[in-house]
Amino acid sequence: MSLKLYELVGTDAARPFSPYCWRTRMALAHKGLAAESLPWRFTEKSAIAPHGSEKVPVLLHDDKPVVDSWAIANYLEDNFPDRPSLFGGEGGRAMARMINAWGDIVIVGGIFPLIVADIPNNLDEVDAAYFRQSREARFGGRTLEQAMASRDTGVVAFRKSLEVMRQTVKKQPFIGGAAPNYADYLVFGGFQWARATSPFKLLEADDPVYAWREKLLDAFDGMARTSPGFSV
Repeated sequence: MSLKLYELVGTDAARPFSPYCWRTRMALAHKGLAAESLPWRFTEKSAIAPHGSEKVPVLLHDDKPVVDSWAIANYLEDNFPDRPSLFGGEGGRAMARMINAWGDIVIVGGIFPLIVADIPNNLDEVDAAYFRQSREARFGGRTLEQAMASRDTGVVAFRKSLEVMRQTVKKQPFIGGAAPNYADYLVFGGFQWARATSPFKLLEADDPVYAWREKLLDAFDGMARTSPGFSV
């Protein structure tokens, strides 16, 4: 069996930072599966075009491509049923679908304007120019620095948006219950993206969400913590 994972990196090929690739990294580790990392950069679209995608993650299983982190999680669950479950059953899979959307909108969407101008610092000149042009278009022509200028107040609103999760992890160790599952990885991917690309402090140390993140940094023999990143 051969597993290979295209994942987003910048100037440091050992520093993957896509929130969606980290969802997949954690899912593979949960299943006890090892995948060869294939470093990929924003302007290398031709490398994954033959696999039917313009974005990562792209998982190759014996050269069969699986595209999109949610599709990959379902593929791993269905094709490796003898390994630990990512969802804990069909009910858990259905609930994780909602967390998948919540992670996209509240976590990734909420973090993006707080770190966006820091991300080019991790990229080479060509990729930084591509990132700036494409992302500034999303901000209606504002520069990345202008979009990030209010992050000291924006982070307060972001922390408030975590209250439902905060109440959950006050009462149980993980979103998934006593042990983490894919619902946790859906959310954690965004925090690991920020940790890999920006020195900005998203969480206060006394926040239950911070304690939750610390446990996931240490999961799987510290896989996420030992990946290059900022100590925030």
